[in-house]
Amino acid sequence: MLDVVIAIVLLALLSPVLVAAAVAIAVESGPPILFRQVRLGLGGRGFTMFKLRSMVGNAAAAGPYHTAQDDHRITGVGRLLRRTSIDELPQLLNVLRGDMSLVGPRPDVPQQRVLYSQADWAVRCSVRPGITGLAQALLRSDATPAERLALDLRYAREHDLGLDLRIFAWTLRRLSGKASN
Repeated sequence: MLDVVIAIVLLALLSPVLVAAAVAIAVESGPPILFRQVRLGLGGRGFTMFKLRSMVGNAAAAGPYHTAQDDHRITGVGRLLRRTSIDELPQLLNVLRGDMSLVGPRPDVPQQRVLYSQADWAVRCSVRPGITGLAQALLRSDATPAERLALDLRYAREHDLGLDLRIFAWTLRRLSGKASN
């Protein structure tokens, strides 16, 4: 319930930012404005996750499912959106739909399932994925896949309201510091 209330308030407050970002994307590279991708959530079920498009239109065909520093597929506007995490704001709609939480492990793409043992996958999928998580709050884009996996599993095992509040505070601090890819 807290997720839904906060998501509604954030969407209302940040709607001018979303509109400005949408216009910038449209002017720079045209539609579509939103990027939709199947991700895996609670119980390993698939859902469509929303982001503001920050990459060229054929990004999936031009590279891997993850991005790297100085990824050539990221647009000029996309760099700003990613650095400020504005590209993640449409995921507030995923929170309202019940697919995601504000805090939890970032949702994986189906191809990442092979990175987990069966036991770790069960733990990972025991919580709703989040817009921000322990790996993003502590390491942002500097996390190696192994570090991200370990922090996602740690969150799934140890999550509570206190940890969620700390992760949210750490995330806000990170947003004003070192940039993301």
